[in-house]
Amino acid sequence: MSVASQTADDTHGMSIALPKSEEIIDVPPAVLLLVNVIPLVGVAFLGWDIRALLTLYWAENLIIGASTLIKMLAANPIAGLFGGAFFTIHYGGFCAVHGLFIVALTGESDMQEMMQLGESWPFVFVFVELLVKVVAFVFTHVPPWWYVAFGALVLSHGASLVTNYFLRGERREASVGGLMGTPYARVILLHITIIAGAFAALALGSPVWILAILVVLKTCVDLAFHLREHRSRSAGVAG
Repeated sequence: MSVASQTADDTHGMSIALPKSEEIIDVPPAVLLLVNVIPLVGVAFLGWDIRALLTLYWAENLIIGASTLIKMLAANPIAGLFGGAFFTIHYGGFCAVHGLFIVALTGESDMQEMMQLGESWPFVFVFVELLVKVVAFVFTHVPPWWYVAFGALVLSHGASLVTNYFLRGERREASVGGLMGTPYARVILLHITIIAGAFAALALGSPVWILAILVVLKTCVDLAFHLREHRSRSAGVAG
């Protein structure tokens, strides 16, 4: 008998049936759609430009990376600790270079200001240093409502982590090695779509309508990846 279907006795002798993983409501897709309305509002009513959009979607990479680290540690604390250290340097460098590209694309004159932040770090930690500099720059050059959108993304990914990975049992099928490579495919494919749209927006002068299309396109691609990822993992757990 699986843990999810077992019953627990309370102090009064009554049995409490624990819900099966398939009976847990999958809330995150609805949350994901609601969260992606915020950038749409920013573009339509708050004067967001292409940089605000791109840096928000880039910052989502950081949330995905943090979520992956939590999953790795939960799957295997010891292997997750060593794998997580490597992942932090490698994925951190990946995000740093991506962030540099976005800053250069949307405001090349800001590159020198960003690179002068802080002191140089030794050896391979230069990638983490670069990430810290990009994060510090981005988070001090965004409109106020950007932080609301970022916070909503944190809540959305947090809800997905708790619901799918812990409550629905995806953790039982997870491995540190498998988890380590998961974010890259999603981030690369998603942001190729976004950056292609960004070039079109910049070429046309960043009109509101094309920025809105970019938000809708990103939301559709993101939702498709989310549903495919968690349906396949749920099938593996059920099997």
